[in-house]
Amino acid sequence: MKLQHLLLTIIGLTLFNCKHDTWQLKQIKGEQITITDSLKSDPDIEAFIKPYREHVNNDLDSVLSYAVDTYSKSDGEFNTAIGNLFADVIYEQSNPVFFQRTGKNIDMVLLNHGGIRAIISKGPVSARTAFEIMPFENSIVVVGIKGSQINLMTEYLSKAKRAHPIAKLNLVLDADYSVKEATISGNPIDVNKTYYVATNDYLYNGGDHMTFFKPEESIEILDYKIRNAFIDYFKKTDTISPVIDNRFIKLKN
Repeated sequence: MKLQHLLLTIIGLTLFNCKHDTWQLKQIKGEQITITDSLKSDPDIEAFIKPYREHVNNDLDSVLSYAVDTYSKSDGEFNTAIGNLFADVIYEQSNPVFFQRTGKNIDMVLLNHGGIRAIISKGPVSARTAFEIMPFENSIVVVGIKGSQINLMTEYLSKAKRAHPIAKLNLVLDADYSVKEATISGNPIDVNKTYYVATNDYLYNGGDHMTFFKPEESIEILDYKIRNAFIDYFKKTDTISPVIDNRFIKLKN
């Protein structure tokens, strides 16, 4: 009987505490506060974060390289200098990592035109430049897919009519935007061969309607952000001078 009394006492106290808490909570109000210049900053908080802000800005603005011209993703119809730089950088920085892990080489690179978010201005290039052109947290993945899926990719590119960045793939369209020629490193595409394509995790998961990456033969997640690949590339490259070339063109006649 004593045990029953004890349990009843504990239950009663629990219910009392819950009710007591409910009595204390009478009303919740919300208010929207517009952030404008009229809101004064707290000097103590400003003084606290100032050294951290200065340290971050110094790191971001340290000059890593130099661009000989200004490069924009609107400079070309099917390939642009900045887009070619994007794809070439991903190949150059990713292939050694992929080879070390798998003993294989990357066959080609495909990225998306919309992923280029800013121009590269003529003059000093810094880590901030990398954050501006790639503000997203996209990482590099290498997907193994059959040549038949590469053919679906080239069809997609011919219909998209956009300068999606590519490397190692050469694509020629005829006057009607049909694929006239497609090669990887100068060789025709073998529908039965597995090709290793470097791209980003957004596209691998079907972004921009690029559904040809699945089903995949293999997937290697490099744990390497595109932004960091650019920073590493800028650090080792004195001068940035990409060009528009013939990797993706359309014939006039």
